[in-house]
Amino acid sequence: MPRRTILTERQREKLFDLPTDEPSLLRHYILSDEDLRHIRQRRRARNRLGFALQLCAFRYPGRLLQPGEMIPRSMLAFIGAQIGVAAEELAEYGARSETRYQHSTALQQLYGYRPFEGQVRANMLIWLKETAEKSKTNDLLAAEFLAELRRRHVIVPAASTVERCCADALVAAERTIASRITGRIDPQSQVRLLSLLSETVDGRITRFVWLRQFEVGSNSNDMNSLLDRLEYLRKLAIDIGTLDDIPPFRVTGLRRQGERYSADGMRDLPENRRLAILAACVVEWSAMLADVAVETHDRIVGKLYRACERKRDELLQAERASIGDTLKMLSRFGDALITAHDEQDDLGLAITEGGGWELLRQTVAQAAALTGKVSADPLEFVIDGYARFRRYAPRFLEILTFRGGRGADSLLEALEVLRRLNRRGLRTLPVNAPLDFARAKWRKRILTDGKPDRQVREIGILFELRNALRSGDIWLADSRRYREISTALVPIETVSETTRLAVPLEADDWLRWRSQTLKRGMTQIEGANRAGILPGGAIIDGKLQIDRLEKAAPEEAAALVLKLYESMPLVRITDILIEVEEKLHFTDAFTDLRTGIACGDRIGVLTVLLADGVNLGLRKMADASDTHTFWELLRIGKWHVREETTARALAMIVEAQSKLPMARFWGDGTTSSSDGQHFPAGSTGEALNVVNARYGNEPGLSAYSHVSDQYAPYSTQVIPATAHEAPCILDGLLQNDTGRQIREHYADTGGFTDHVFAICSVLGFRFAPRIRDLPDKRIYVPAINEVPPVLQPMIGGRINIRLIHENWPDILRLAASMVAGTVVPSQILRKLAAYPRQNSLALALREVGRLERSIFMLDWLSDIDLQRRAQIGLNKGEAHHALKRAVNFHRRGEIRDRSSEGQQHRIAGLNLLTAIIIYWNTWKLGEIVAEQIASGEQIDPGLLPHVSPLGWEHITLTGEYRWPPLR
Repeated sequence: MPRRTILTERQREKLFDLPTDEPSLLRHYILSDEDLRHIRQRRRARNRLGFALQLCAFRYPGRLLQPGEMIPRSMLAFIGAQIGVAAEELAEYGARSETRYQHSTALQQLYGYRPFEGQVRANMLIWLKETAEKSKTNDLLAAEFLAELRRRHVIVPAASTVERCCADALVAAERTIASRITGRIDPQSQVRLLSLLSETVDGRITRFVWLRQFEVGSNSNDMNSLLDRLEYLRKLAIDIGTLDDIPPFRVTGLRRQGERYSADGMRDLPENRRLAILAACVVEWSAMLADVAVETHDRIVGKLYRACERKRDELLQAERASIGDTLKMLSRFGDALITAHDEQDDLGLAITEGGGWELLRQTVAQAAALTGKVSADPLEFVIDGYARFRRYAPRFLEILTFRGGRGADSLLEALEVLRRLNRRGLRTLPVNAPLDFARAKWRKRILTDGKPDRQVREIGILFELRNALRSGDIWLADSRRYREISTALVPIETVSETTRLAVPLEADDWLRWRSQTLKRGMTQIEGANRAGILPGGAIIDGKLQIDRLEKAAPEEAAALVLKLYESMPLVRITDILIEVEEKLHFTDAFTDLRTGIACGDRIGVLTVLLADGVNLGLRKMADASDTHTFWELLRIGKWHVREETTARALAMIVEAQSKLPMARFWGDGTTSSSDGQHFPAGSTGEALNVVNARYGNEPGLSAYSHVSDQYAPYSTQVIPATAHEAPCILDGLLQNDTGRQIREHYADTGGFTDHVFAICSVLGFRFAPRIRDLPDKRIYVPAINEVPPVLQPMIGGRINIRLIHENWPDILRLAASMVAGTVVPSQILRKLAAYPRQNSLALALREVGRLERSIFMLDWLSDIDLQRRAQIGLNKGEAHHALKRAVNFHRRGEIRDRSSEGQQHRIAGLNLLTAIIIYWNTWKLGEIVAEQIASGEQIDPGLLPHVSPLGWEHITLTGEYRWPPLR
C-alpha cells in the first residue's frame, strides 16, 4: 500500500525533529531531581547520557530515538551539562542494542509511557476522528495529535503512521460531515438539489453554474438578476438548520469547492459529498445574495442621489448669467441707498434714480426665485428615478424579510403598506397611509395639497430603508453583513475572559483613570505653554499653533543607502522567488482546497503568484513563461491559491523577515501604520469599482494596507475608492498574529474617527493618527470647571458620562466580539457610524472616543517623539506605494478583474510579492552590511535605521520569466 502523505518535508521536520533552539531546550529539557536520580542509577557515563536523551525525546517530540540518529550538538551540550557528562560519551552509547531497548523499557515503567498499540491506539483514533472535524489544516491536526499523545504519555509512532492516521481521520471526518448534512435533507429536496446539475438556463449553462455567478450591481437589471437567483434558491427550501453544528470553516470549504467544480465535476463526486456541497452552496449563496442585493440597492440609491445633485448643479449653471445680473442690479440699488443715507438725501429719490421701484420689485422677485434654486435640495429631483425603482422594488421588498427594533416600527409599517399595495396592483395610497417613517424634508415633498404622493412616498421609503440598513436599525434575519447587531456580540459573561481588553470592567474605574490622565495632561500643557517650552507648538489667544517637524534623517544616510544598494546583486524577480522559497518553503501554505495537502508543483505556485503580483494574468504569464500552460496555472490558482492560503504564506514571510538581523534596526515589530492606495479599474459597475473625484474621473478601487515598523506589509484588503478608511484599521490589527502584536498604530487623517479611538483604547492599541486639521479639533472633558484658562477656547463640550455608564457592558461586548472574530470590525463600525440614526451604543462609543482623542491631542502636543514616530511610520507606508506601483506595472497598473473576489485575490498577490521582495532585500542588505564591517568598513549603526528594503532598481521585473531549477 503506498504511503499516505499529508505533510510536506518541512512540516514533518518541524513535528518530529529534536529541538535545537535555546527557548525550546529550556521549555522541554530541564531535568528534575527525580529525573537525575533515575539517570544516576546508570553506571557508565555514556549510559547516563543515552538514558537522559531517551527520556527527553520521550517528552518532546514524544518519540523513540532511532538507532544511529544524529543528536543536535546544542541538545547534547544542554543535557550533558545538567548530568555532568561530555557529549563525546554518546559515541559509545547503544553499542549493544539491548542497552537501548532496556533503557526504553525502564523509561516506560518509571514514567508510565505506553506504546501506540492495542486499546491505546483505538482510543487515540477515536479522539483523532473527533478532532479532525474541527481542524483547519493538516499540519495543525498532526501537531494536535502529537500534543495529545504526549499529554497521555503515549509514545509517538513513526511519521508515516502519524500521517496515515491523520489522513484516515480527515477522510472519515469529510464523509461524516457529508453524511450528517445529507441526512438532514428530505428526498424531495435532494432531487431538487441534484437537478441543479442537469437543468440549464437558456440552454447555455447549468442552473448550478448560473446560481453562483453574481456580483454587486448598480442598476435595476443587476438587481433583478440577483433577485432571480435568490428567488430560485428560496424555492429550493433548504433549511439553514441543515448546517447546524458544522464548523464554519467546513461550510466555507464546501461552498468554495462548489464554486470551483464544474457541473460535470460535481456529477462525478460521491452522492453524499455532492449533496453536501450543493446544500452548503444553497444556504451560503442565499445569505450572500441577500447581502449583495442590499448593497446593490444601496448603490442604486446613491447613484440616483448623485444624479439629482448633478441636475441641481446644471440648473445653477444655467442660471449663472441671471444670478450675475441680479446681483449687479441689487448692488446698484444698494449703493444708491447707502449713498443717500450717508448724505441724508431722500431714499425714494435714490430708488427712482437707480431705476425705479418697479425695477427694484422685479429684481427682488428674481433674487427670491434664484435663492430657491441656489438652495435647492437634490431630493427635489428624485421623482426622475421612480421608474428605475419600480423595475425591482416590489420584488426586492417581497423576497427579503426585514426586521427592526422599536425605532424602526414606523418604517417597517410603511414597508408593509407598500407590499400590500404592490400585491394588489394598486396605484393610489390610502388616505391614512403612515408618514411617521419620514423626516421633515421628505414629508413636505410627499404631501401635495394635503394628499400623499405615491411616487415620492415610495422613493422616500426606499431611501430611508437604505439608511436604516446601514445603521442597523433594520436588519435581515438570513444575512451575514446585515444581521441584527446584538446577535453578533459575545455574551457579557465571556467578556471577563477576554485577555485582550485593556480597560477596567467597571465604567467608574475607567472614567476615574482617564479623567485623571486628561487632567494631568491639561496641567502639563498649561505649564509648558506658560513657560514657552511646549515642544509641539504653542497656544496663542486660545488658538493652537503646530510647529513643522524638522527632517529627522541625517545627510549621511542618503550616501549610505546609495552605497549599500550599489552592492546589491542584479537579480531577476524569478530568482528572488526561488531563493526565498528555498529558504522559507512558503509555498507549503498553498494547500489543496479539499485535501489540505500542500501543492507539489512549487514552481507552478510561484508562477501564479508572480502573475498576480505583476498584474500580468495567467494567460499572458503562460506565454511569457516556459514551464506551464494556461490550464495548468488555472488549475493551481483555482485549487491552491486562495485568500486564506495567501494569508498563511504572508504570515510566514513577515515572521521570517522580523527575525533577520537587519530588520532590528528599523523597529521591534510593535508599531505600524496603515494607508490606502488607489488603483485604476477597468470600468464602473463591476465589483468595487467606483469613481473618486480625488483621483480623476476614472473608476478605481483602494487597497488598504498595514505596514509594520520593519517594513513588512502584514495585511491588505480591497475597499471601494470612495469608502472611508478608518473602519478598516482594526481589521488589520485584529485578524492576524502580526497585527495583534502591535502596540502603537499610525494613520493619516482619513483613518481617524472617534469610534476607532475608542476601540483601540479598549483593546490596548495606542492609536496615533496624524490629524491634518488638529488646531481646529476640540477637546472634550468630563468637567468644564477643571479646564485651565488657556485651554478653555479649545473646549468642544462635556463628555456624556451617563451615556458611557449605561452602555459600558455593550462597549466591552463589542470589543470582545471583535477579538473573538464573531464580527468584522470594519462592518460593525460602519453600521454604528451610519446616517441618520445612531443607537445609544454608537453615541456612547463616540463619547469614549472623544475622551481618548482629547488625551491623545494633549500627548501629541507635549511629545515630539510621538510626532516623529508617527511621521516615520507613515513615511514607511507611503514608500510602499512606490514599490507596489513599480511591481504592478502590467496593464498600466489597472486592476481589470470583474469580481470583488478576483480583485481581492489580485491585490493580495501583489502584497505577497512585495513582502517577498522586502524579505529578500532585508536578507541581502544584512549580508552586505556584515561583509563590509568584517572587511574593516566603518558603518555608523545610527544610520542603518534610515536604510529601507524598498528598493527595486536592481530587480529585473520585465521580460520573459525563466525559472532556475529548485534545489
